[in-house]
Amino acid sequence: MSKEDIYILGIESSCDDTAAAILKNDEVLSNCIANQEIHKKYGGVVPELASRAHLSNIIPVVNQALADAKVNPEILSAIAFTKGPGLIGSLLVGTEFSKALGLSLDIPVIEVNHMQAHLLVHYIKSDKEKPDFPFLGITVSGGHTQFVIVENHLRMKIIGETLDDAIGEAFDKCGKIIGLDYPAGPEIDKLAKEGSSEKFDFPIPKVEGFDISYSGTKTAFMNFINNSIQKDPEFIERNKVDICASIQKNLIDNLILKIEYASKIKSINRIVIGGGVSANSFLKDSLELKSKENNWELFIPPISYTTDNAAMIGIVGYLKYISGLFSNYNTIASPRLAFK
Repeated sequence: MSKEDIYILGIESSCDDTAAAILKNDEVLSNCIANQEIHKKYGGVVPELASRAHLSNIIPVVNQALADAKVNPEILSAIAFTKGPGLIGSLLVGTEFSKALGLSLDIPVIEVNHMQAHLLVHYIKSDKEKPDFPFLGITVSGGHTQFVIVENHLRMKIIGETLDDAIGEAFDKCGKIIGLDYPAGPEIDKLAKEGSSEKFDFPIPKVEGFDISYSGTKTAFMNFINNSIQKDPEFIERNKVDICASIQKNLIDNLILKIEYASKIKSINRIVIGGGVSANSFLKDSLELKSKENNWELFIPPISYTTDNAAMIGIVGYLKYISGLFSNYNTIASPRLAFK
């Protein structure tokens, strides 16, 4: 154990997953996540229930991360935590816990933007090549769909984003319409493998510039399903795999068109993906195909780093630590935290 090594405890609590990770410099020693199954019965995340679960989970998860990494709290260099964006109650738990633990250990705390962390997860130590700068970052999750110009580790600018639903939200809402449990995205991906993506056609909203929209597609999908089951009450069950394949293709095609447009207009062929929807197999296949057609350098995160996790918070904490960017202990959670 070198005195020069930097040990970061990363804490993530922006939504419904309580996560903690230990990093030694840019290497992940442990990455623990406590999921909240209770939200399935409600068809989406219930903020009050989420914050209560974080209160129950955060100490056991941090203890587990320390144990798995075989790290004593006294050697930690800093604590990195998600300041935002996210659910205010959930963020408050992680933020205040991090500050309290940091004070007790007399070490710095480092605030992290959750969405930036989804892109910087690619800089965790691995055998894979890391993206050079600048690049076009695409964050695709249940709460966000953003197009970002990334100039360096800590300098990013959003050039476009969803005007309404995020792509992950669109997957979940469409899945709910056909009776799938929350979160519906993984189930749609699974069922779509057995269906035809050309069976049903849905509109792609036309939006100027780099922004994107999904609410119109969701409405068209809902109307299509309602009209179809009026004619055939068994329509969904008879056609479920084709419905899933068709709506998945529509949602992904909408995204791919915007990525191609942004890449062309901004003259950037280095494409970096982050967020939970980057685990979608059809998206990955589509990106690989377009990468060959457009000569892109494509970076998709490992499956373990696609959903919310604390390793991505820890790597940002490490990058900020070596740049001397520490937070004031008066900092507070920010549910609408913007890129800096």
